[in-house]
Amino acid sequence: MALFAAPIAEQIWDMKYRLKDPTGQPVDATVEDTWRRVARDLARVEADPAMWEDRFQAALRDFRFLPAGRILAGAGTGRSVTLFNCFVMGTIRDSMAGIFDALKEAALTMQQGGGIGYDFSTLRPRGAAVQGVAADASGPLSFMDVWDSMCRTIMSAGSRRGAMMATMRCDHPDIADFIAAKQDSTRLRMFNLSVLVTDAFMQAVREDASWDLVFGGQVFRTVRAGDLWDQIMRATYDYAEPGVIFIDRINQQNNLHYAETISATNPCGEQPLPPYGACLLGSVNLARLVGDPFTPQARLDMAELDDLVRVAVRMMDNVVDVSRFPLPEQAAEAQAKRRIGLGVTGLADALLMLGLRYGSPDAVDWTRAVTRAIARSAYLASADLAREKGAFPLFDRDAFLASAFMGRMDADVREAVARHGIRNALLTSIAPTGTISLYAGNVSSGIEPVFAPAYTRRVLQKDGSVTHEEVVDYAVRLWRDLHGEAPFPDHFVNAQTLAPQDHVAMQAAAQEWVDSSISKTINCPPDISFDAFKDVYLLAWDLGCKGCTTYRPNDVTGSVLSVGEASRPEPPASGTGLSMAEPLGRPATLEGATYKLRWPVSEHAIYITINDVVQDGRRRPFEIFINSKNMEHFAWTVALTRMISAVFRRGGDVSFVVEELKAVFDPRGGAWMEGRYVPSILAAIGGVIERHMIAIGFLAAEGLGLKSDPRADLADDTERPLGPACPNCGQYGMRMNEGCMICPSCGHSKCG
Repeated sequence: MALFAAPIAEQIWDMKYRLKDPTGQPVDATVEDTWRRVARDLARVEADPAMWEDRFQAALRDFRFLPAGRILAGAGTGRSVTLFNCFVMGTIRDSMAGIFDALKEAALTMQQGGGIGYDFSTLRPRGAAVQGVAADASGPLSFMDVWDSMCRTIMSAGSRRGAMMATMRCDHPDIADFIAAKQDSTRLRMFNLSVLVTDAFMQAVREDASWDLVFGGQVFRTVRAGDLWDQIMRATYDYAEPGVIFIDRINQQNNLHYAETISATNPCGEQPLPPYGACLLGSVNLARLVGDPFTPQARLDMAELDDLVRVAVRMMDNVVDVSRFPLPEQAAEAQAKRRIGLGVTGLADALLMLGLRYGSPDAVDWTRAVTRAIARSAYLASADLAREKGAFPLFDRDAFLASAFMGRMDADVREAVARHGIRNALLTSIAPTGTISLYAGNVSSGIEPVFAPAYTRRVLQKDGSVTHEEVVDYAVRLWRDLHGEAPFPDHFVNAQTLAPQDHVAMQAAAQEWVDSSISKTINCPPDISFDAFKDVYLLAWDLGCKGCTTYRPNDVTGSVLSVGEASRPEPPASGTGLSMAEPLGRPATLEGATYKLRWPVSEHAIYITINDVVQDGRRRPFEIFINSKNMEHFAWTVALTRMISAVFRRGGDVSFVVEELKAVFDPRGGAWMEGRYVPSILAAIGGVIERHMIAIGFLAAEGLGLKSDPRADLADDTERPLGPACPNCGQYGMRMNEGCMICPSCGHSKCG
């Protein structure tokens, strides 16, 4: 197979990981240059940099080891970015100063490209007394809104918006509001939400017992545990959130149980972390390690796996020393514990090559054996590093060996750790690998099943024409290379055909030998009953998972990518649904309204006039005029007037204009307006247009506009996948995978 096994792989590399100068000219001429750049940077802390540079590059070659995207994009560039993917921030102190200190730290972290996680359980509930000011607390949800506004304004490194995770304990008095928060389609869109579920709560659910909601030692009220559990389940059944984190299990299994208490995770959940903890991620590509695929002799090369894991551990350990950190507290935490998260990708493809059906008992046993082998190799490699470079500073031999995870480890590994210590407190994690899996040739992502054998990707060419590419799963492409169009064997299953129990079984098998956690989405059919849906979570609990995230396509959350649909679906409509082929003609007289917009950092106000036309009995925007006495605004206001008016006159649902404008942020900073943070003057104009559309009945409420132009993808009758439109490329087909919405067309991913 070619170096880039699919055109999308090269496009992802060029767009996300290839080093370019400030003018956009490539510095990395080939992907080998990218590998060399990364290898050289991570080897510079070694006593023999030249030798380790060669070994590191060999691990990267052929996409066998895949460091996380921030490492590929940032290592060796000289840019002031962090190579760590995500952080859990410090504990939020329950005071106004503490809250806004934490908000500032979050902004600084996201500015450098890090996603963040927070536990909001430390904030007093809504209605609780605030001493000294004769007022009641507004509650944690109100401050989460402030975080959400902040996140909207900050574009993290690599053109990727920041992602956030918010957690809340199942015994917090505001837990019901937390569970229901994202059922409002305009609220907390930058957050993933997860409930911290304790062992005591699960026991109360099983026993149909009562459950106290407590803060600061005070019982605010008592509920039935089963009712609260049903609220969580009903919300995720209908809205795909919140997720569930089994927090006591996480702390009991933690190698650092003696040195930290965990109450939050990074945005996708694969890294439960203490305050100021950071996740450093990388994945071994199992699909590249299978010899003689699709034959009776097919096998995973265990010797190559062992060597690759050992080199990867050393590379990732070096990242701790070469990376920048947004905050000194994060650097100190990383240096004190040196935790890394080495995982896998391409597991489902490897199963296909080996003749194993995903979710079958044989596949479950194989997954358990491979993750155990990886854990053994990683822990032995880290013990060797401790002998050479020293153990992590907070290493306590007796306490470390007494952890539940180390209690399962083989005797020779425990002996090595007892003798030499260990360099990294935690070593394994299975992270979302959506984009790097595309970069590696569209291998199956993480431990997820193959989503679909193939799909069609629409590609806009430089001359404006459109071509269509077939994007084929890595293992499927290999099958075709070897067997042509021969029918697929029976074990060629995908996410559309698997039962939820198959997903859970695979997650639990991997979790047994992953010391951190796993990012995985359990796909459920849309017609699954509510009781059967709840059983999925109970099964995850019973089998030892540390958390559970499901996705059930429905009218509220939308559908994941569908394959093979013969008819083209209509785009979602939030406005009038009208669609005209020709621009509307202008009547002699129009009704409209003029709005005065005072941008706080501008000398003069902006006046926005929007005129409407009545079409088929409905009122809709027809034209806009934007005026200001500030001559600095003249050129762009004229251009914006002409462009938006031209779009309005096309007809159809033009509400996407609102969302496009509201998404624009100014790197110089936005402004607070009417109690909310607006990221730019263009976003403020978008808000005015939105309010006008609501006033005339074109939009039902704030935040309900289309996210992209619905006509942009209707130029021909080509079959198109179902699913939400991508905010980056505009194509439909976004799918939920490993806790993230991922675009199969351009590789854009959004967590939150």
